Amino acid sequence: MLPSLATWLQTLSPDFGFFRVFQYLTFRALMAAMTALVIGIALGPWVIRRLTALKIGQPVRGYAMQSHLVKSGTPTMGGVLILLSIAVSTLLWFDWSNRFVWIVMLVTFGFGAIGWVDDWRKVVNKDPEGMRSREKYFWQSVIGLVAAFYLVFSISEASNARVWALFVNWVSSGFSIDLPPAAGLLVPFFKEISYPLGVLGFVILSYLVIVGSSNAVNLTDGLDGLAIMPVILVGSALGVFAYVTGNAVYARYLLIPHIPGTGELLIFCAALAGAGLAFLWFNAHPAEVFMGDVGALALGGALGTIAVIVRQEIVLAIMGGIFVVEALSVMLQVGWFKYTKRRYGEGRRLLKMAPLHHHFEKNGWAETKVVVRFWIITMLLCLAGLSSLKLR
Repeated sequence: MLPSLATWLQTLSPDFGFFRVFQYLTFRALMAAMTALVIGIALGPWVIRRLTALKIGQPVRGYAMQSHLVKSGTPTMGGVLILLSIAVSTLLWFDWSNRFVWIVMLVTFGFGAIGWVDDWRKVVNKDPEGMRSREKYFWQSVIGLVAAFYLVFSISEASNARVWALFVNWVSSGFSIDLPPAAGLLVPFFKEISYPLGVLGFVILSYLVIVGSSNAVNLTDGLDGLAIMPVILVGSALGVFAYVTGNAVYARYLLIPHIPGTGELLIFCAALAGAGLAFLWFNAHPAEVFMGDVGALALGGALGTIAVIVRQEIVLAIMGGIFVVEALSVMLQVGWFKYTKRRYGEGRRLLKMAPLHHHFEKNGWAETKVVVRFWIITMLLCLAGLSSLKLR
């Protein structure tokens, strides 16, 4: 396999002392963030022009907020700009031999492909439903289950050769094998508490986290800048968890599992943050471009996969509380409507409109006020999640 730019520069360090800096993970993470930011801002205007020329505009349905009708025709599928920036930056700066970054990339771009097809059918083929829910959920499930099955053995062993050996042992043992504590469910703030999941339990939990976070971010993406900033904040916080989990000294001091190789995920998280900030430059109110499903599904899947790898599924639910509440608001709204329609003959609503951000708009909040307040809440939740690292 050809080396990345970072690996090639590291080989020059014996002859050129300056290049020793490329051996440091934190420096490469900074470069990944800056590279993604520059790529995103530089290519943003061109991508927006191309999307506009192709008439890939956001359709606004008749039952949507009346104040959103002016957004009809705004270029969508801008998530390709985020994914392009992440891909180039990550490939330049991460260690290509790291299996965890590759699996995160697989999930991210796999979910991005699903979102691309969905968006393409909506805006190009003029199909208001896009990809049908069952079809979308099927392909999400395929990717999520493949990632979950790989991760349950990958987290338990330090190399791909030993991963395969563990898988063979699991099959030959009649699908019953003990996993190391690192593969258990960790309870934040109570570091001495973890629950063994077993292979099946791990796969089910990981599948729900990956697919659930992907759809939760997608549901949140309804206002200018609403989804991308929480993604940046949560992704950056997960990068901190990846860094300390991959460092034996920090992991031992903080009483968290040490999983060799996870530190390299900091490169991906930094690239995600840089690409997200570049996209926000164009997505801030009034938005010049929307990310569409191609961006929202991919970014949500990335966050879920990273959380599984660093064993912080519960912390992800805390830091991504906005995503969780947005998804729950839709589920409760639909569930209550169906229940009351069956019981009383007419459907009733818990909220004025779902997802939750539209409910606040219906109550008179300006779009920018909803967005900024959701950002503030996410900042506080991320701090709460990060605080679990210091409690011993």
